[in-house]
Amino acid sequence: MGKTYVYVDGFNFYYGAVKNTPYKWLNFEALFKQVLPKHDVAKVKYFTAMVSSPPHDPQKTSRQQVFLRALRTLPSLEIVLGHFLSSEVSMPLAGQPPGEPPKWVKVLKWEEKGSDVNLATHLLCDCFTGRFDEAVIVSADSDLKEPVRVVRQDFGKKVGIIFPPRRWSADLNRIATFVKTIRVSALRNSLLPPQLCDAHGAFQKPPGW
Repeated sequence: MGKTYVYVDGFNFYYGAVKNTPYKWLNFEALFKQVLPKHDVAKVKYFTAMVSSPPHDPQKTSRQQVFLRALRTLPSLEIVLGHFLSSEVSMPLAGQPPGEPPKWVKVLKWEEKGSDVNLATHLLCDCFTGRFDEAVIVSADSDLKEPVRVVRQDFGKKVGIIFPPRRWSADLNRIATFVKTIRVSALRNSLLPPQLCDAHGAFQKPPGW
């Protein structure tokens, strides 16, 4: 099978696989050993961005920081960070009576930027430099269709797609060498230990995770 690199679209995975579940404290190395048992997974690249804590959830940022600290204890995993942009936009108020002039309100809009571009860039760069024999994309983002096509058709590499349980893309399904999904049992069996240690000392899983 050759050397396999796995590229994880962090937010697509979070919302499609682990949000509102007890499986957020996830060991991706262990997960892909289960999902890809016949593949030599040499590298896992995890693409995400640092979140900000909203007023109703002041610990959101710290939970993510602890999770990224935990992921950094995995020897084959690399974290690649994008960023969030915030802006004020005007939008019509919902539920307004028909026939009346619309009322507009200003809302704060947060957009995650860079993760899909970073994933595509790393996929293509690793392909061009011959770092893998096969790539696996963990996402259902159809914007990744073109870089997957280039790696498959122009360079003759195999590209598998792993869909998160609650996400799917017809475009990626058509172009992939193979397609897999993640079973809940694989998530359940791939959790990190509640307490970990790194060069800075011991730390533990955030409450509620």
